[in-house]
Amino acid sequence: MSSTFHGLETSLRGLRTHQSALNTTGHNISNASTPGYSRQRVNFTQTEAFPAPGRNRPQIPGQLGTGVEAGSVQRVRESFLDLQFRGESTKSGYWSARSNALQKMEEIINEPSDHGLGKTMDRFWQSLQDLAVNPEDSGARSVVRERGKALAGTFNYLSGSLTSIKDDIKLQIDNSADTISSIAEQINDLNRQIGELEPHGYLPNDLYDKRDLLVDQLSELANVKVSKVDSGGDDLEIAEGKYTIQLVDDSGTAIGTLVDGEKLNWNELKVGYQDGKANTFTLTEYDKDGNATGKAPEAINYTAKGQLLGQIEAHNEVYPEMLSKLDEMAYQFVEAFNAQHQAGKGLDDSTGLNFFNIPDRTDGTKVDASDWSGAASLIKLDANITGDSGLNKIAASSDGNDGDGSNALLLSDVKDETLTFQSGDATFQSFYEGAIGEMAVDTQQANRLKGNSETLKQSVEERRQSVSGVSLDEEMTRMMQFQHAYNAAARNITSIDEMLDRIINGMGRVGR
Repeated sequence: MSSTFHGLETSLRGLRTHQSALNTTGHNISNASTPGYSRQRVNFTQTEAFPAPGRNRPQIPGQLGTGVEAGSVQRVRESFLDLQFRGESTKSGYWSARSNALQKMEEIINEPSDHGLGKTMDRFWQSLQDLAVNPEDSGARSVVRERGKALAGTFNYLSGSLTSIKDDIKLQIDNSADTISSIAEQINDLNRQIGELEPHGYLPNDLYDKRDLLVDQLSELANVKVSKVDSGGDDLEIAEGKYTIQLVDDSGTAIGTLVDGEKLNWNELKVGYQDGKANTFTLTEYDKDGNATGKAPEAINYTAKGQLLGQIEAHNEVYPEMLSKLDEMAYQFVEAFNAQHQAGKGLDDSTGLNFFNIPDRTDGTKVDASDWSGAASLIKLDANITGDSGLNKIAASSDGNDGDGSNALLLSDVKDETLTFQSGDATFQSFYEGAIGEMAVDTQQANRLKGNSETLKQSVEERRQSVSGVSLDEEMTRMMQFQHAYNAAARNITSIDEMLDRIINGMGRVGR
């Protein structure tokens, strides 16, 4: 037979359980604006009915319910949406890095505008045509020299600015690699804490949230694959375990481990540079206390898409390619222009002189047809032209007559001369327009894909928030529900109390 106080205990369990639910609701409301927070719920579980099956059970018509208990406090999260979000975040990070690099390049090249290389060259060609009309005019000669200086200066500026941005991207690469390593260390520390709590039957929901927020951040930097490792002991079925995180390529093949959930070790990612390129990547293993394990650094072929790979491609391919085109263009231009200038004569009958000059590099090597790297940064007017009598040495004449400007006209025609570039024959002008056009198409594509990936990422995030985010309207509704349930349990205790009072104090008075 059940106890007289059976109803009191059943109602007390109701009070306690709904109080836990109210506390959890308050926790949700308090964290409504906390980044990465997932709403939590109390899983209500019926307590064991009375009596328990057995040979000595009391003979009553059936089992009596004994109330409710808070089985667990679980966060509400859908792992499939996490997987989708991280995939889109990886694409967004990659295309954002590529788009940013190309946009900076566009700002430097600054075409079409009145200050770009194209307009500067047009002004230079125009000054030569003016000189052809007035070959003896010192003003026209001075304009040619000054515009030649401006043209060389524009090449120098473009080369220097592109090199400077390339160096900045190198710093960004190092910063991204450091951030990846830092996140790996933090996740490993959270793994350790989770691994200590779960075997005791706890669900460390807030630690789960912190860890998933870090994984979200990591997924923007690099493509990662997350695997779960059970903590063991008395961990619950819904426990999420420790994370093992691997860097993966586009096909999903692992290229290196960042966090080892089994051993509780993490790896530091380091980027090395050779020949001006980021081309060596190593993972160095550390234990949970942050000490190097002594294991030799593992060299990996880094192909994990994400912000870091976008920066690496900008540093290794996008900027060097544009710098190479600029150098090739400067070298071919100087060679063609000087060849025509050498064929003419100046007012002082000088001949065979260069107009432009590309000095040797700082290491003493020459810029020539086999290696024109650095030509754009080195180009300048020849010393004969910049000297005191330099104006008279500008070879405007073909035959040496003072009134002859035919060679100046031929010099202005160099812009239409077909030159041999690596990519094929082209005029100076068309080669430059081709390089600018290619950059514009690449930028347009990067911007478009960046926009697409960010839209998809935002869409998945909204769906994820609809599942895991805190809705104050829902929480208020639940709060009222739990509050009424709590009040009802309290009222039930009052009813039982009155019943017991009748039994204890109101019965047995007959005959007094």
